Amino acid sequence: MSSLHLYETMSGLTGQMVDAARAEDWDRLCELEQEVAGLRNRLVSEDPITAPQGLSDPALRERKLTLIRRMLEDDRTVRSYTEPWMESVRSFLAAGTRTRNVRMAYQAFGE
Repeated sequence: MSSLHLYETMSGLTGQMVDAARAEDWDRLCELEQEVAGLRNRLVSEDPITAPQGLSDPALRERKLTLIRRMLEDDRTVRSYTEPWMESVRSFLAAGTRTRNVRMAYQAFGE
């Protein structure tokens, strides 16, 4: 698989991540995130920044830049859905911790 094909595949997956985030399908989002991470790792080994293949071709370079920009935009969109959800989870967990601490304090007081 060429490095350009890896970029294209990753871009398609990040688009699917946006769809999963919009649908609040967190399991699917995690699966896609793992797939992207695997391709990213592969890309790093096959197309290192120190000696990228094909950057002398302006059309190829522009295509890669377009794909990278799209992936970055998809990432921003995914974060716009996940960050509020993560904050609500943090609040939920914090409330549970406070409740447990109060319960433990009253148990200790009652003994």
